[in-house]
Parts: sequence; C-alpha cells; structure tokens
Amino acid sequence: MKKLGQIFKNKEIIDRIFFTLMILLVFRIGASIAVPGVKVVGDWSDSDALSMMNLLGGGALSSFSIFALGVSPYITSQIIVQLLSMDVLPALSELNKQGQYGRKKIEMATRYLTLLLGAVQAYGIIKTMQATDYIEVSTIANSEFFTYVYIVTVLVSGGMLVMWLGDQISVKGIGNGISVIIFAGIVVSLPTQILQAFSMYLSASIPTGDAALILSGSFRFLLYILAYIAIITFVIFIESSKRKIPVQHAGKSGGGQKYSQASFLPIKINSAGVIPVIFASSIMMAPQVIVSFIDGADTSAEWLNIFSNSKMTTIGNFQFPFGLVIYITLIIAFTFFYSSLQINPEQMAENFQKNGSYIPGIRPGNETERYVRRVLNRVTFIGAIALALIAALPVVLVLTGLLPQSLALGGTGLIIVVGVAIEVSTQIDGLVAGKSFEEVQRRGAE
Repeated sequence: MKKLGQIFKNKEIIDRIFFTLMILLVFRIGASIAVPGVKVVGDWSDSDALSMMNLLGGGALSSFSIFALGVSPYITSQIIVQLLSMDVLPALSELNKQGQYGRKKIEMATRYLTLLLGAVQAYGIIKTMQATDYIEVSTIANSEFFTYVYIVTVLVSGGMLVMWLGDQISVKGIGNGISVIIFAGIVVSLPTQILQAFSMYLSASIPTGDAALILSGSFRFLLYILAYIAIITFVIFIESSKRKIPVQHAGKSGGGQKYSQASFLPIKINSAGVIPVIFASSIMMAPQVIVSFIDGADTSAEWLNIFSNSKMTTIGNFQFPFGLVIYITLIIAFTFFYSSLQINPEQMAENFQKNGSYIPGIRPGNETERYVRRVLNRVTFIGAIALALIAALPVVLVLTGLLPQSLALGGTGLIIVVGVAIEVSTQIDGLVAGKSFEEVQRRGAE
C-alpha cells in the first residue's frame, strides 16, 4: 500500500503509466482490425507451427488482423544481428565496440532486416494458412501476384507500426516497449482461458443437478487453478534466483590509504530469458514455412510432424514425440549460447583487472575467467533445464491426454509475463527512489 501511495503521488509515473495504457489500447484496436480482402474460415489450432507468433501477437495472428506479424520479425532480426555481431561480420563487430554511435547503426540495420524478414514471414504465413484452409483470400484485379503484394504490404506495415508503438513505450512509458506489448497480448488471453476451463469442467455439470458430477468438475477446475498458480510460483522463483559471486574492490582513499570494499556479482539462473524458446520455435517453424513456398507441396505431410513439438511422429507401428525432443534440445542449446552472449567471462576478467577488483581466493586473469565460466555453465545448466521444463510441460500434458489443447497451461507465456512484470516493477522502484532523492535534496537546500 505504501508503494501504491508513492506511485500515485509521483506525477511522472502516473503520466508514464497512462501513456503506456493508451498505446496498448491502440495496439488492441489494431489487433481487432482484419486485413481487407482476407476472411477467416477455419478453426485455429494451438498445435499449429504459428502458435508462438500468435502468442507473441496477443492472438492477432489467429484473427489475421493488420497486426498479425506482431513483434516476431523484429525479435528474430535482433537475435540474428546479435549473432552476427559476435565476430561473424567484422563490420557489425566493429560497430558493436563504438558505443552509442555503433548501437544506433546496429539498430538501424536491425530495422532494415525486420522489413525483409517481415515480408518473407508474411508471405509464408499466407501460404501456410491457405494450405490449411484457415483463410480465404479475395483476388484483387484478377491478379494473384498483386493480391499477395497487397496483403504482404498491409502485414509488414502493421508489424512496423507495432515496432514503433513499442519504441514509444520505451521512451515515454513504463518498461521495455516490445516486452510490454507482448505482455499485454498474453494477459488478455488468460481470462478467456480460465473461463474456458470453468465452462468445460463446471458449466455442463451444474444444470444437471448431479452432486457427484458437480463435485468432480469443481475438483478438476480447482486442480487446474492450483496448477496455474504452481507454474507461476515456479517461474517467479526461477526468474528471481541468482548466484552471487563475492567480489572485492581495492582502491585508495583521499589520504592515500588502501581500502577494500566487498560486493557481489549476481548471475541470474535464467539470464537468457525467453529468447531461447522463441528462437527454438522459429527454427521448428521454418521447415513448414519453407514447404509452403513450394507450389504443390503437401504442408500436412507426415514427415513435417518431426518439426512439430505438439505432434507424435509415426514410424511403422511406433509413435514417438521427435518434435518435442528436438524442441527441448534446441531450448537447452540456445540457453547456453545466449547466456554466453549476455555474460562474457573473458571480458569480465579483464574488467576486474582494470578496476582493481578480484574474487576472494581466485587469482586475477585466466583463473578468474575459468572460475566465472565454470559458475556460469553450472548456473546456466539449471536455468536451461528449468526453461525446457516450463516450455515442454503444456505440450506433455496435451500429448498424454491429461489436458485438452484449448486449456494447455502456457508456461512460455507465463515466463514472459513474470519477466516483464519484474522489469516494470524495478523501473517504477527506480523512478520512486529518484523522486525521493530529489525531495531530500530540495529539503536540504531549503
């Protein structure tokens, strides 16, 4: 309550929150505007290869709205540019070392790549959805080519507008704009999912008056809610957990005397966030999108089930979830890879030496690098297993028949929601602390 009082007293925070809510309102309005000339005629399946894009877009893809692409092309572009900046393309690597100027140039390259990927992704989505009879497209001027150009242009324009809305939130609102837009899209779907669970477990049994049936439905619905709470609790625990490495900072005081100050180097259990899940999903989706580009190719071929994490692959009389195994393997591999991009032990050891800092009991230089790398690998292993477990749990529940597809508990979505909520809370705390510091200074001056 005290924190809420401080927030409402801070005009800057109120203005930022209001601005963010207005931008999210614009996003939700855009997500409900269908692409002209396209009609949704099929039933959406969350087992579809495009389910991750639909999740990140807050359901805009399932309704095939002008914001159907969402932020997916931008996120993919960011990942690709980051990978290329790691001594793969010398030009990008050099820009990465040039501070603010280099970051601006890299951001511009990311946006150009977003345009290209958005166009390719949009065309692949159209072909995939047409092949599965999910949408009907009205031909423009009796030309299939111009029809596709028109729809792709609308989708790419919507995607760039979403990216701009995210930038506005980052500058004038609360939190990272892209993350907040994803957060809003996921949160919007949560009440609907809970209502579906209530309808499935209780609505059908209450009119019958059968006490045993009502009791059974109530128990199953309660278990469903408790499972949701348990997953949220586990995600919060993983996102908040850190391994603290003690660090000593040596220096000299004004009188020339040496002193030592202790602090900690925190390494998050899940330093990669949800990026490994998004990247793994993008790779799993790629084969079906590529097949959709080939005229006459069967997008429902059995061999494509290998790249679907929610389908069993049939080999003779044997069924095995090859897609799920590949999905989990990719998540673990990308967690290690992305964590190494976030934390560079070699650079960290160099910075320690330059600043006169050291880890107690560990020699500076190569020994410090090896120690940090060993700790990072152990912590990342725990984070990778936890991330894979959270992402795979809903799929396992569906494959085993314990939960219907429509009620699958979205572990990936909850990771995003919890991560963004923690980030926004931290930013608000910083703004409140800054305001308090200004008040203390003003009173001191008086």
